[in-house]
Amino acid sequence: MIKVPVKVKIPFLWGKSVFKKENWSQINLIVGPNGSGKTLISQGIASQFADAGYSVRAFNTELVDEEETYYTLSKSPHIQHKIENVLSNMFAKTIRFEKGSDNTIIPIAVNKTQNLEYSITRNECHGLKKIISLLAMLYTEESNATCLMIDEPELHLHPQFQNFFMNEIRKTAEKNPQKIFFIITHSPFFIDLKTPEELTGVVVCHSNKCATSIDKLSENDYGLFKRFLPRFNTYHKQFFFSDNQIFVEGYTDQQIFSTLLSKLDSNISTAGTGIIDVGGKDELGVFFKVCYLLGTNARIITDLDSLFAGKLREGLFKDRRVQQWLDKQAEKQQDFLKTIFSARSEHVTFLRLVSRLERFLVDAGNMIIENQSVLPSQLSDIQMRLRKFKTERDDAEHLDTYKTVILQAILNEGEFITKFIFKNDRTIVSKIKNLLSLSLAAAEAARVYILPSGCIEHYYTRNPVHYMPISGKDKLFHEEHDYMQTLTSDEIEKNYPVLSSITQRACARI
Repeated sequence: MIKVPVKVKIPFLWGKSVFKKENWSQINLIVGPNGSGKTLISQGIASQFADAGYSVRAFNTELVDEEETYYTLSKSPHIQHKIENVLSNMFAKTIRFEKGSDNTIIPIAVNKTQNLEYSITRNECHGLKKIISLLAMLYTEESNATCLMIDEPELHLHPQFQNFFMNEIRKTAEKNPQKIFFIITHSPFFIDLKTPEELTGVVVCHSNKCATSIDKLSENDYGLFKRFLPRFNTYHKQFFFSDNQIFVEGYTDQQIFSTLLSKLDSNISTAGTGIIDVGGKDELGVFFKVCYLLGTNARIITDLDSLFAGKLREGLFKDRRVQQWLDKQAEKQQDFLKTIFSARSEHVTFLRLVSRLERFLVDAGNMIIENQSVLPSQLSDIQMRLRKFKTERDDAEHLDTYKTVILQAILNEGEFITKFIFKNDRTIVSKIKNLLSLSLAAAEAARVYILPSGCIEHYYTRNPVHYMPISGKDKLFHEEHDYMQTLTSDEIEKNYPVLSSITQRACARI
């Protein structure tokens, strides 16, 4: 960890807000959308590192002068040979530098397959010329500047070259532990985080909001991210470059919501929004945590069972936005809360709200299971489902799926359940529904949108399903997705009103 206190003000972008940071990684990343102040904040950081005694060199890839590059190389045969060796190993060509009659350096490519050679300056693509300039700068400054700032190194570079150049930066950093790097980038291929500590080196710029970063990690966060980073792929890294990304659990959610996004009227704020699937419910919780710490405006759409288990639920329990929303609702919901909580002196938290919902559901499940009267077919089916859970699992009451099925039964067949099961207390169904409504709205205050009917399959129109768990998901998905492709915007909103509403709310800027 490198300690250099930095304060940067950009009033016309951030107003009175000030970016403050003192803990830096050896390799730091400045990321964010266009126009968010990345170059300006990097200039402020460079100035204050210079004041702290660092020798700062700023390298703008867009303004690179090839003649200056070749002049630098002419003074350093060692760097010439190093670049020749490195690049010749990357291409199916030999790269070499020749000295011209006026002592200038001429880069030559040799195509061994065709037995041809040609001038890189005149005939080669921008990418190869840029990588030569980047390597010349990096290897030259290895023994010079102690703070190297590289602006948009990805310009004209194939992803393979971007990965390669990031690896060269890492090698240089390992050999020179006194040197610090800043990379201003739009490319996920430079978001190359190897350890949790390196998250503290990410500075995220936002549109019309002060830049944010993580200055230090708690022990719990460190352990969480250590397990998470090996699964963190290039596709996931899109959220570093936009505050408008929406995270979902799996690929079917991603495809359905992406289709909705493309079909809905363009007057909603969808510009720059993408749908990113993360591969699991717990992964949603990790992304929620990362985005919260980095100050990015994460939006999450998740299944109903997320209320009853997982890291996302734990994150919501601790989120100040959720508690602030509940505090504002306290007076309005006072009469209802009195019927739910006996100790009114206790503060109503999201944890208490969800815990009480779970208690009601478990009690309701037991009443359904234990009922001995003859029930209508839809209730006898629910009873059999719940009894099967109890038979197969000793800990059924602790299962998120078990509680979700009970809740789905309440939502789908509440009137029948009240009539045949809850005869002695006809308020149970309304209490459960109100608790659910409050819980979903509280989660939405933290930009977490919970599917009230269960999971994405419960909104399919080709093959309706009503309860979890669901079999044959892949077949159901393809039929539904193919159908969605045939619909107009108006038909999408008509056929998928809840999903359309959630998508629009998740896209809205708040």
